[in-house]
Amino acid sequence: MHYQKSLPRLPVPKLEDTMKRYLAAQRPLLDDNQFRNTEKIAEDFKNGVGKQLHEQLVAQDKQNKHTSYISAPWFDMYLSARDSVVLNFNPFMSFNPDPKPEYNEQLLRSTNMVCSAVRFMKTLRAGILEPEVFHLNPAKSDTDQFKRFIRWVPSSLSWYGAYMVNAYPLDMSQYFRLFNSSRLPKLGRDELFTDEKGRHLLVMRKGNLYAFDIVGQDGNLVKPAEIHSHLKYILSDETPACSSPIGVLTSENRDVWAGLREKLVANGNGGVLQTVDSALFCLSLDDEVMKDHIHTSHNMLHGDGCNRWYDKSFSIIIAKDGNAAINFEHSWGDGVAVLRFQNEVFKDTTQKPLVNPGSSPASVDSSTAVQRLHFNLNSELESGIQKAKENFDAAISKLTIDAMEFKMGGKEQLKKSKLSPDAIAQLAFQMGFLRQYGQTVATYESCSTAAFKHGRTETIRPATVHTKRCAHAFVCEPGKHSVEELKAMLHECSKYHGQLTKEAAMGQGFDRHLFALRYLANSQGEPLHSLYSDPAYISINHNILSTSTLTSPAVNLGGFAPVVPDGFGVGYGVHDDWIGCNVSSYPSRNVHEFLQCVHKSLEDIFTVVGGKPLS
Repeated sequence: MHYQKSLPRLPVPKLEDTMKRYLAAQRPLLDDNQFRNTEKIAEDFKNGVGKQLHEQLVAQDKQNKHTSYISAPWFDMYLSARDSVVLNFNPFMSFNPDPKPEYNEQLLRSTNMVCSAVRFMKTLRAGILEPEVFHLNPAKSDTDQFKRFIRWVPSSLSWYGAYMVNAYPLDMSQYFRLFNSSRLPKLGRDELFTDEKGRHLLVMRKGNLYAFDIVGQDGNLVKPAEIHSHLKYILSDETPACSSPIGVLTSENRDVWAGLREKLVANGNGGVLQTVDSALFCLSLDDEVMKDHIHTSHNMLHGDGCNRWYDKSFSIIIAKDGNAAINFEHSWGDGVAVLRFQNEVFKDTTQKPLVNPGSSPASVDSSTAVQRLHFNLNSELESGIQKAKENFDAAISKLTIDAMEFKMGGKEQLKKSKLSPDAIAQLAFQMGFLRQYGQTVATYESCSTAAFKHGRTETIRPATVHTKRCAHAFVCEPGKHSVEELKAMLHECSKYHGQLTKEAAMGQGFDRHLFALRYLANSQGEPLHSLYSDPAYISINHNILSTSTLTSPAVNLGGFAPVVPDGFGVGYGVHDDWIGCNVSSYPSRNVHEFLQCVHKSLEDIFTVVGGKPLS
């Protein structure tokens, strides 16, 4: 937390900048008449209601210097949503396999990951976990010399010290919710619960729940050999799969689950639920072997609904073959905190594993140390579980996931050509969608604003007038333009996307600002301005292409479901010499065809980058 006090505050953008950016993002999505209409509405908002709301927001922000203007409304947005967290909110990120194959055995990998997770938690709580820093010039700032220097700079000034060497410390306020935390269902709006006194792990297998201590009374990690023994005991437990798997309730509509949870408590299950909610985290041990990427994605994103507790801040899922992933609840935090945890656990388990293939579990009596959790159910609760399972099965049966790897080039070649790798990936999605459906649609790319105190995310809007023109040239009239003209268009797209990315990361997008103004009007019971009921506003927030990118040595693939019924959920990574996409859709879109179109678009782009004309 060394930088936390001196982190800069998330700026509230100027209203005129927000309206300018909003209209620029609307331009490629509207015809001339629609755009003129939206322009009029935006102008009216900017000079009237919007101006008043903006002034109130700025005044409120001045009074709340300990946080950011987006923090409370954003928590509220997540916690008030009544849809199931499965598919709608929880994403997954899968681990790369351990480079030493014998360490991927399920029991061994589970033991090592649990031990590393506790080590991370201990480092975090002892205040010695290194702060997360974004280095623009790692040679200067990511050095032992700099770290020694910055330790002596008082916390209230430390951010400036880092800034001077082009390093940007990131907000660490979400990290305390990583462990011992759960989202509790309540009518109307959920609550986040954290109990740092919990010393136990929640383990799920075949829908049965178990708990045992992984932190001793002295606050230290229980002996790895004992954890090894307890997990072995659970993996060899002959108890059949649970006939009324209680975990599936966490996949229900939040109000339905809130009602059933009250009934669970009334039926004498308060103590067991307390054990679940206060556990350090959830470890789900699956009995399936993963067949391929697609199977892994489905299993880690949703699984069968029975062997999961989706409300835990995060769960580590480990399949029979040692394939592992993290599935996390999204309201408490964003990918930045979870990715840091995942990177550290991967590094620790692969470089300093605490148990190895030759280790034998401790000879302790696991049958007394491991508690199997029993729930008292009545017929009403049993039918609630039955119904939840039916709803879950119906929801996931509609989801299709497909993946593709483009092997003709990646980051290295694009950077040599002075093109932004992210901009080119985004352009390929625009081209792919145009090729498949003949149109340009609302597109969302998530961007972290963690460089600010209590920052969350901002939206980059990758569909621009530049991508629209460029996609049209490549897809609809490839023979009409010279290689030089096409290259010039690529550079134009790349430059503009770079600008949008920089603005978003600096808290200068338009989405969160307009969201906060609307939230403010709602909270005061004021009628909403017609900006918010304008079909163009509704349409740009109906994100048909929802995209998010991650690359990390620990992560193999990540994914999430579409955010709208007629959308795509696009997880992607641009690597040194290849580009990967993991995409989901519901029945109204064809994900296989979309990926073929994206692949073709990337081929065309790399052909032009290589100086060859399109055939």
